[in-house]
Amino acid sequence: MRAVLVRQPGGPDALELVERPVPVPGPGHVQIRAEAFGVGQPDVLIRRGVYKWMPPLPANPGNDVAGRIAALGSGVEGVAIGQKVLLSARDLSQRGGCYADYVVAPADAIHLLPDDVDMQAAVCLSNYQVAYALLNECRHPRAPASVLVIGAAGGVGTALVQLAKLAQMNVIGTVSNEEKAAFARGNGADHVIYYRREDVVARTRELTNGEGVGLVLDHVCGPEFTGYLGALGKWGTLLSYNAFAGLLEENLMAAMRDHLDMCPAIRCFSFHIYDHDRDGRRALMRNVIDALSRNAIKPAISAVLKLDEVRQAHTLLEQGSALGKIIMTP
Repeated sequence: MRAVLVRQPGGPDALELVERPVPVPGPGHVQIRAEAFGVGQPDVLIRRGVYKWMPPLPANPGNDVAGRIAALGSGVEGVAIGQKVLLSARDLSQRGGCYADYVVAPADAIHLLPDDVDMQAAVCLSNYQVAYALLNECRHPRAPASVLVIGAAGGVGTALVQLAKLAQMNVIGTVSNEEKAAFARGNGADHVIYYRREDVVARTRELTNGEGVGLVLDHVCGPEFTGYLGALGKWGTLLSYNAFAGLLEENLMAAMRDHLDMCPAIRCFSFHIYDHDRDGRRALMRNVIDALSRNAIKPAISAVLKLDEVRQAHTLLEQGSALGKIIMTP
């Protein structure tokens, strides 16, 4: 079978497609024949060798795969050959390992999928799992009626927009161009702000009749981060779930005290909070699998490439032009 390995961290050229024996499931394990692979930022961080939760080299950087059960190890019950399943490396003992034609995993790590769920849509659900946690698990003093999503056309951004609309929130999203604006609106955003040519905070307050939003979700951080405090309404929360532009140098407490009349809150979030919370982690995934099976969400797929095009997939992801999720098929 084919598998992707990183022997020495680097750019997309570090991704090597190799031949490996088909893994055989041991006791309590299942063998999955892959039908779709998710491509995401954790894969890129593993490839670069900078992931805080880095698996040992040589590493297979894939973190999400959907497919069908092809073989069962001894002692496995409640799972049938041919059944549709989703596997996230979040449910494994270490990250990575999912870019391969066949993957073996503990039976209690897989998520069973309804027969009518599309495999390519299912492999996008890790983004929705994060988005669901951001909207529902990061407790806010008051349930937010409105949200500002920074980067509303990205993978997690798209999931946030859809789930926020499902929760009947007023959704404002920031985008860089007209194509991404149309995409965000198509996924349910009520308003878009062009962050390169508009004042995001001023425009947010204008769109909310001066009240501000209950929640700002930001994955960029950097020098713009504290400015988003000005977009919050009373009891609002500014939530950072990544720091692609690096950490801020400004005095955070001083910035918060500039908005004392709003009583703002700032929270940092990482999905790794669920690393040792199996029940909580899997409950999140069950919720989004259910939403997908009811057609309450519709994962946006930006591009579908083949596994042997893994270098192109990573290049496309890093270019930042993808609208929604990049996936691969065998």
